[in-house]
Amino acid sequence: MRREVLWNDGWRFTKENQTETVTLPHTWNAKDGQDGGNDYYRGTCTYKKTFAKPVFDGEVWVEFGAAAMTAEVFLNGEKLFRHEGGYSTFRVNLTEHLKEENELVVTVDNGKNRTVYPQKADFTFYGGIYRDVKLLFVPNEHFALDYYGGPGVKVTPELSDDLTKATVTVEAWQNGSCDVTFTVAGKTQTVPTVDGAAKAVFTIDTPHLWNGKKDPYLYEAKTTLPGGDEVSLNFGLRKIDFDAEKGFYLNNEPMRLCGAARHQDREGLGNALTKAEHEEDIQILLEMGANTVRLAHYQHDQYFYDLCDKAGLIAWAEIPYISEHMPEARENTISQMRELIVQSNHHPSIICWGLSNEITSTGGTTPDMIDNHNVLNDLCHRLDPTRPTTMAHVFMLSPDDPFVMLPDIRSYNLYYGWYLGDLEQNDEFFDNFHAKYPDAVIGLSEFGADANPRYQNAKPEKGDWSEGYQALYHEHLLKMWSERPYIWAMHCWNGFDFGADGRDEGGKPGQNQKGLVTFDRKYKKDAYYIYKAYLSDDPFVHVCGRHYVDRAEETTEIKVYSNQPQVTLFVDGKEVGTCAGDKIFKFQVPITGEHEITAVSGDLTDAIKIRKVAEVNKDYIKDGAFITNWFDRDDEIVREGYYSIKDSMGAIKANPKTAAVLQELMAPLQAKLVAAYGDVAKNVEMPPEMQAMMDKMSVEATIKQLGKLATPEFVHKFNFALNQVKKED
Repeated sequence: MRREVLWNDGWRFTKENQTETVTLPHTWNAKDGQDGGNDYYRGTCTYKKTFAKPVFDGEVWVEFGAAAMTAEVFLNGEKLFRHEGGYSTFRVNLTEHLKEENELVVTVDNGKNRTVYPQKADFTFYGGIYRDVKLLFVPNEHFALDYYGGPGVKVTPELSDDLTKATVTVEAWQNGSCDVTFTVAGKTQTVPTVDGAAKAVFTIDTPHLWNGKKDPYLYEAKTTLPGGDEVSLNFGLRKIDFDAEKGFYLNNEPMRLCGAARHQDREGLGNALTKAEHEEDIQILLEMGANTVRLAHYQHDQYFYDLCDKAGLIAWAEIPYISEHMPEARENTISQMRELIVQSNHHPSIICWGLSNEITSTGGTTPDMIDNHNVLNDLCHRLDPTRPTTMAHVFMLSPDDPFVMLPDIRSYNLYYGWYLGDLEQNDEFFDNFHAKYPDAVIGLSEFGADANPRYQNAKPEKGDWSEGYQALYHEHLLKMWSERPYIWAMHCWNGFDFGADGRDEGGKPGQNQKGLVTFDRKYKKDAYYIYKAYLSDDPFVHVCGRHYVDRAEETTEIKVYSNQPQVTLFVDGKEVGTCAGDKIFKFQVPITGEHEITAVSGDLTDAIKIRKVAEVNKDYIKDGAFITNWFDRDDEIVREGYYSIKDSMGAIKANPKTAAVLQELMAPLQAKLVAAYGDVAKNVEMPPEMQAMMDKMSVEATIKQLGKLATPEFVHKFNFALNQVKKED
């Protein structure tokens, strides 16, 4: 019989000649990978374990859930295996190399190189053996353990068009030639093995469908060998389709997919998670009402895919082919994709394979890169003809580039309203794309705005990193999505703040703060609740601004999110008004001292406390935030008949004199801005379509995006120079 033993205890870990005993899962970057500076340790560390030879009549294997990024395994000084890729399962056969007393040594390297992805991205590449390690005891004749980390069994279910009949093909590979017994839905077949492989086909009449969150029903496929080895896999019966006009279909019914992306790390833990952290993330997503999750930007723990299966969450799975194409790493993209599909093919929650993410962001398209994607696309179709391929295109990639149409379906990462442009340009992008390519399936794979709950603003605006602006941003994007059923899925970036050691901004160095929930999962930002208002059927009411305690305005806006039709507001126990609405409810409340604000809808209540203060609390303002009071009045800016910062970028560029002013004054600041965003921002080229959209913005709005670089002195100098150029009649 097969037996597995969790093997996480008693490892001796060595980093730079310092040794300690650790328990797995473990990463050496739990602290330095989250403190900013982009100086976290990237190199080779060693894990050692001594053990006596197991007493077992069969084979002994060691299974690593993941080791980042490249691992080499040695037993008693003999190198047995090398694995390249930090996010997938691999196994090593120890049997023939065991002695009475043994030392297993695993070297793990997350250092920079040009052959293993990822190497350039906006997240920390934690090193370590950060998932479970197990000892596997299997009979001498057993299912294959050495094929790309897979279970040795493949389940391929297919449904008839009318959903009344299912065909389930189960394949198994073994190291011997025994007959294989397959059991599915109470039916059993025993079939011979030919060239190490066996296959059985089952028919299920009136199948019980896996129907997302409504009914995530799972079947079991069990495979056994005469010697006792057994592998069981859960699978689901569901039919998926994609339509350019109506988006995603599950079991012949249209389903509006909306949810979040997820990175696997956690504050203070890095990527060394236990089941408890995975389970908490699933529950937070479900409470929000999400019905989909994009598992970025790499293969996630099989346990998390299992949780998605059981919860009915629709999942996007992908490999870490990201940001920069490395010709030297083609084989690594192929092996990581093969591992992802071989190990994860049975999960009904997974509905697409992601080829890459923002791969054109630092080098555009090249023949080698396109060929690499064609190879991956063909590989996905060979390994799994039942699911489409997809890509997350960077917003700088022109929609007219043929590369956009390479996968079966596609999505874009758009940040209009945060990194550049205005919120309305997200709408414009999709309207233009869908009008020009009405037969192309298109989705929104990333969008977001950073928010530190410490920062608050009575009048939130882009660039202030306030919790309030993030909420306004997502209000707009959710409305946009709700009005465009052709968007096959929308995944906000991100469900949770995550480690990005290259960042040093927004009051929390080493973090990307676009999450709807904080890095430690202890606080759900206001934006989380606008998603809950759109997506969840569980009744709730939420008063926004609980961190905005000190308020300097005489009359303050109280905003409430709810999925109920009506909300009543009380101030210090006194009813001040009732508002009927749709998801967003606003009240204007005069304030004089300390107040308790309570929102009520039926039996639902939520409350916050605020107080009137004389001046704006400086702790609410991000250090170095852009200054908005460059001028006291608009008439100080505009000189009648002359150019000013109120004019559009396009108008300024069209005049040779003002274009020269723009070039002279903006070029040095643009260089500093690019440097501030790190390696990922280098070599970025803006396509004509995006440039045309940006040119509609005013110079004033564009300058604001420079943040603290836009000093009052610079703005006055810029506007004065424009004021000297007369407009033509």
